[in-house]
Amino acid sequence: EATSVAKGNSEFANKLGEKIASDKVTAIDDGSIPNAWGSVNIDDEGVPTEKNILIENGILKGYMVDKFNGRRMAMHPTGNSRRQSYKYAPTSRMTNTYIAAGDDENDAIISSMDYGLYAKQMGGGSVNPVTGEFNFAVLEGYIVRNGQIDTPVRGATLIGKGSDVLLKIDMVGKKLDMSAGMCGSVSGAVPVNVGQPMIRVSQITVGGRE
Repeated sequence: EATSVAKGNSEFANKLGEKIASDKVTAIDDGSIPNAWGSVNIDDEGVPTEKNILIENGILKGYMVDKFNGRRMAMHPTGNSRRQSYKYAPTSRMTNTYIAAGDDENDAIISSMDYGLYAKQMGGGSVNPVTGEFNFAVLEGYIVRNGQIDTPVRGATLIGKGSDVLLKIDMVGKKLDMSAGMCGSVSGAVPVNVGQPMIRVSQITVGGRE
């Protein structure tokens, strides 16, 4: 989001045109998807929403830009200026944000794993936008052994840095799943969609408890 990028408070600031992810990763924010939870016809500055390519085949192509920060960054607004109500000043926010579907079958992703964690359902967590460090709880997860889903696990947490994980994605599934929610920030809470297909990350830190 340009709100963070313009201030240098993002690990992806000043990296347009650089490789920040695996070649298999294309990420999109699209507020124009018909009837989607995060969609709006125009943003809160009167700019029409659009399909905004953020990452294309691993290369950083764009940001989510509002008018104010667009002027600071010499970039065109992308229809991402949003606010909860008139009580808040609008600023750059996500709409429907997702990793695009890839070429791999889900079964092939699982069968390719000698040993790993299948995180079937994710829970809450936190992200530091400046450093990209994150932690997210795994609500439903299973150990994978020799390409087979095996023992269920509980209390697992995925820990890492966004830029590192993006570079370690080596398989991307064909089926895109979206999840609706509310995103809170300085301009209030707004409806958003987030989504991705099944992905395989070659290496990630997994924490947990007994």
